[in-house]
Amino acid sequence: MEFSKPFNKYFDHTLLKADATQKEIARLCKEAIEYDFYSVCVNPCHVFTAKKLLAGTDVKVCCVAGFPLGASEAGIKLAEAESACKNGAEEIDMVINIGAVKDGNFNQAEDEIHKIAKACHEHGALLKVIIETGLLTKEEIPVACNIAEKCKADFVKTSTGFSGTGADTESLKLMKDSVSDNISIKASGGIGNLKTAIAMIEAGADRIGASKSVEIMKEYEGQNSK
Repeated sequence: MEFSKPFNKYFDHTLLKADATQKEIARLCKEAIEYDFYSVCVNPCHVFTAKKLLAGTDVKVCCVAGFPLGASEAGIKLAEAESACKNGAEEIDMVINIGAVKDGNFNQAEDEIHKIAKACHEHGALLKVIIETGLLTKEEIPVACNIAEKCKADFVKTSTGFSGTGADTESLKLMKDSVSDNISIKASGGIGNLKTAIAMIEAGADRIGASKSVEIMKEYEGQNSK
């Protein structure tokens, strides 16, 4: 298939495991520079380090908030996002209050996202809202997407990769059909090979979150060198 941008620029090169070390973060950033990925996605405690290591490059720093459960109080998520932005994050991937969506308490979910989107934009950062598709029904997925778009989020994202399920093309297509062109789609969770990455892009993903970005790029380069 033809891509709308260079293939490497689809990727947020990701390392979110609890035991990630400074050495591993350094390797993540080195790989991101080598392959010129769009960003690295890290936990809040690693933002400052990643920003320093990526200085002078066009690789951005993405940070998670309310991760991975989405169950922190709104004020905590807001503080986490603002702190990450001040430390150099240019994109925030925040987990929606999944329980509020399932309860039908949409005002609570909207109020949280609206405040965090506003704060991110004031810092010149983008906000991606993770809806955790594996925990939502087919009826709830469009609702969560609509809430994210209504509250001026820049992306809606499939999954954390920590709930036992990841991205799938059926849910991704449902997300894509639920929003306008004013909001982008990020697929993440379990994307470990070229076939899966391309399937996600074909289904409508504008960005791919993956810890195996390097392996995917090597596979891509191998196929395109023939």
